[in-house]
Amino acid sequence: MLAIVAESDGLRWQSVPDVSPAPHEVLIRVAAAGVNRADLLQAAGNYPPPPGASDIIGLEVSGTIESIGADVENWSPGQRACALLAGGGYAEFVAVPAGQVLPAPEGIPLPHSAGLPEVACTVWSNLVMTAGLRPSQLLLVHGGASGIGTHAIQVARALGCRVAVTAGSRNKLDLCAELGAEITIDYQSEDFVKVVREAGGADVILDIMGAAYLDRNIDALAADGRLVIIGMQGGVKAELNIGKLLAKRAGVIATALRSRPVTGPAGKTEIVAQVLEHVWPMVADGQVRPVIGAEFPIAHAQAAHELLESGDVSGKVLLRVDI
Repeated sequence: MLAIVAESDGLRWQSVPDVSPAPHEVLIRVAAAGVNRADLLQAAGNYPPPPGASDIIGLEVSGTIESIGADVENWSPGQRACALLAGGGYAEFVAVPAGQVLPAPEGIPLPHSAGLPEVACTVWSNLVMTAGLRPSQLLLVHGGASGIGTHAIQVARALGCRVAVTAGSRNKLDLCAELGAEITIDYQSEDFVKVVREAGGADVILDIMGAAYLDRNIDALAADGRLVIIGMQGGVKAELNIGKLLAKRAGVIATALRSRPVTGPAGKTEIVAQVLEHVWPMVADGQVRPVIGAEFPIAHAQAAHELLESGDVSGKVLLRVDI
């Protein structure tokens, strides 16, 4: 089969060994793969895959089931699907545990479904399963126009929450407002702590910045608030003022999705099952949709990575295998 291989001079679409499904896996013929910041890190040699995962880049795909392993009962060849991966997505075919596969939503082009698994599982597992976001609470999302941000806005609004976002340009803030964010903050010219405090403080903050925003995020929390850190774009080390946490009875939680086990409590199979139960109905009734900012033929993966790295895109970037 063909797949993207990371070489010293960039990403190349070339022949690699074929893959086949293990007894508990399905084999998907890939229509499209989603591009994530973790892919950029892996391509640069800074984010190796978990033990046992494919060395090929790619954490989510959509496509058609080609074949199934001997122990798989709930999937059949020919079904349209999308899937959360630990790796292997930038390829013509990928083998994935059956518990990490979702039906491709009706009414959404099959390639666009590749923009859903990673964001849906990240958002639901962090906002609801981990932080306990509830209706009427205020959610602050940093990077509101990103793939995760655009999805988080929609899911939170569907849950009946208020949403505040930060972004760095007017067009990105306008997109966030169109998706349902009621408080939009230009982080380059506004103090998000001041704005969020005036709104009563954030009950939950979904943060991609890490160290650079740690102290200010705690300042922006409401009493009993939860800060969930899912990225480190602003660094990995910062001083934590425990006194502020005690005063607010607040919590700071750092999580990752890729390294979770396939099964077990809060494993990928459980997260995918909850996404199917709770988020897929939101997609079916139009409350949540994938926001696609750019699509590239998969042979142009290097250009797709450069666009995502530049920050000059809103929503998801996709690599199409079917064109």
